[in-house]
Formats: sequence, C-alpha cells, structure tokens
Amino acid sequence: MPDLTLWIALSLTDHVGSKTLNALVQHFGDRPDAILSASTDALQQVPGIGPKIARSIQAVDLEQVRRALADWQASEIITATSINPDQHYPPLLLRLDDPPATVFMRGQWQPSHNNAVGVVGTRQPSAAAQTLAHAIATRLAQNDVTVVSGLALGVDAASHEGALSVPGGRTIAVLGSGVRNIYPAANQALAMRCLERGVILSEVHPDAQPSAPRLVARNRMITGLSHALIVVETAADGGAMHAARVAQRQGCPVYTFDLGASGNRELLANGARLLKTDLSNFNCLFEHLPRISDQ
Repeated sequence: MPDLTLWIALSLTDHVGSKTLNALVQHFGDRPDAILSASTDALQQVPGIGPKIARSIQAVDLEQVRRALADWQASEIITATSINPDQHYPPLLLRLDDPPATVFMRGQWQPSHNNAVGVVGTRQPSAAAQTLAHAIATRLAQNDVTVVSGLALGVDAASHEGALSVPGGRTIAVLGSGVRNIYPAANQALAMRCLERGVILSEVHPDAQPSAPRLVARNRMITGLSHALIVVETAADGGAMHAARVAQRQGCPVYTFDLGASGNRELLANGARLLKTDLSNFNCLFEHLPRISDQ
C-alpha cells in the first residue's frame, strides 16, 4: 500500500494530531508501516503517547482508508500530508509549529497562491466594515495578491467577493468543516465561485461537520497561508481576535482599521498596524511583505 495512504491513515487516527505525528516520525523514522505495526510498548516509548493513543493507532483500518481515498478522489478532492509533502501541500503551512498533518483541498494549489494576505472579521459587521472588507480585498486582488479568508458570513464573505470582483482575482477559503460540507450553507454558491479562482481547503475529514474547536483551529491555517493579516472589524471576544493573536505568535504582521470596535481598539493598543479607512496608506502592506510587490 502506498505510503500516502498510510500517512493519511495515521493523520486521521483519533487523538493523533500533527505534533503526535511528528513525534512518531522522530522515533520511528519515515516509516508509516513501522508505526502502524508497532507494539503497544514500542508506541508508548514515544513522548506523549499512552495506552489510549496506542490503541487508536493499532485499530487503524487501512482498507477503510483506501476506500475513503478513492471516494475523495472521485469527488476531485486532493489529499496531501505535512510529513511527506508534495506539490499539493501549501508550502507556507510548513512554517507553522504544528502544520496540519493532512490537508484536504478542492482545486489546484498554484504558486501564485503563496502570494497571499488574510482578511478576517466579524460575522455581523457594520456597514463601514462590510464596505472596507470588499474594498481592501479588491485592492489586494488588483495588485496580484491572493485573498485568504474563512468563508464565514459578514467580513469573510465580503473579502472573498472583493477578490472575485477583479478579473483574475484569486481567493482561498479555509473551512472549519469538511470540503464536501460547506459551512455556512448560505455561502455554498460563494464557495463554488471561490473554487473557480482558487481553492477550498480544510484539515478535517471531507464530510466533517463544523464545530467551535474546528472553526478556531482553522485560524492558524488562515494566518499560516498569509504574509499579513488584516482584521477589518471585531469585538474583543470575537473569533477574529483569536486569529490576530495566532498571527502575532507566528510573527505575521497584523493590520486593522480604527472603526471603534472593541477588538480593533485592543489590537491597535497591542501593536497592530493601522490601515486608514480611505486606504491612502494601502502600500504600507508591501513594505513588510518581501514576496509581494505593488503593481
């Protein structure tokens, strides 16, 4: 059985995340067959692995995984792993301390997708924020920058729409659900339009339901794929604030607008860079992004 199938099987095993998978590789080497056939005692020699995880690894049904891969391939879903990355695995994600062990993707990853900025914000934006999200994404697309967002209602949707309003504009939608289970359903048509110009991707099973932890976890993918993150509008306890904190930990520059929202104020007080609402200082983005050039 090809190594890819074995790596996918391991990465989808209950309680085995990217950090555990990396620990297994450090211990056993680039040998997924050795990991899957290891004894309980051998597995428990790996830091962080106890009886529960060992049992999960030993219970992997490779035939079931093989059938699932065939099913996903029939749906034109591309599967790639961080352990043995190929041309389909987004290379910027490998910068993360815990890159997604598996990425499920609809659409083809292109080199131009590496030239990206994230745009995120509240699901219930003010009229000004809605307009700004569309405008900033439009300007980015006009400068040949891919727009990354999370397909949520509000700011995310406006950002995708802004990129798509430009001929040839590109956008990436990162989901907190499976790529065959678009969430929210209201953005199904938008997701298909994103697919025409970019990719839809997720780190969870293609049919997985959205959940709060999954929606939070996707933030590191949005920021990981981006050379900078623009938080258009957010409350201090909003999901976009989590994305901003993740970006700051990753060393990804964070920008925001002075719109009066509690989260925006907090971000500006804690080092986020100010974008003017008339976009007159738009070019400041490019001063910090070596892979992006203003056109």
